[in-house]
Amino acid sequence: MKTIFIKELPGIGALVLFLAAGAAAQGDIDLENDDDRIAYSIGANIGQNLIEQQILDGINLGSFIVGLQDAVAGTVKLSNEELFSAIQMYQQRAQETAQVTLADNLAASEEFLRQNAGREGVVSLDSGLQYLILTSGPADGASPSVDEAVLAHYHGTLTDGTVFDSSVDRGEPAQFGLSQVISGWTEALQLMKVGDKWRLFIPPAMAYGTSSPTPAIPPNSALIFDVELLEIR
Repeated sequence: MKTIFIKELPGIGALVLFLAAGAAAQGDIDLENDDDRIAYSIGANIGQNLIEQQILDGINLGSFIVGLQDAVAGTVKLSNEELFSAIQMYQQRAQETAQVTLADNLAASEEFLRQNAGREGVVSLDSGLQYLILTSGPADGASPSVDEAVLAHYHGTLTDGTVFDSSVDRGEPAQFGLSQVISGWTEALQLMKVGDKWRLFIPPAMAYGTSSPTPAIPPNSALIFDVELLEIR
């Protein structure tokens, strides 16, 4: 049964093993004590991982803790078959919820782009990419090709304005090859000239689609980037 938890629910198996080995006493702990500080930090880290992986979403936390305590005490009240069946039910519910979320996010992204296409100054390309020119560089400026690298500043947000990444905020531009970034960037940068600053509105299929590199970007999200092309390298 331990293998099922470790393989199918990352973090929970580790948490059970930690509790079995550490069995921390309830109540106040002395965080100035090295042993308590280490144990607390490991527990907090595992808890953060469970939250980040969304394993605890929709889970009755009280029952979850009782299950952990019973596992440590060796008094689990369900058979391995019953435990496995319940875990399968959880996974099925999670998959169904994920599919609904994907569909809802895609619909919201498409509606945003539909409305955005009618805004003054917004250019819509056949690919679905949209852009707004914020600043124009020299008319005779060079444009990068797909096999070149560029130095650029960028500021990325979700459609609700939430910032998920920004070289501007870090105060340091980024260098990257045009073939190494999302397709929305690859297409837009080849149209830009050095000195241009554009606002890109990127549909999910030209960004990260159903997969996301970070929890800060929900799957099937349309993304907005302010991109300033500084140099071709």
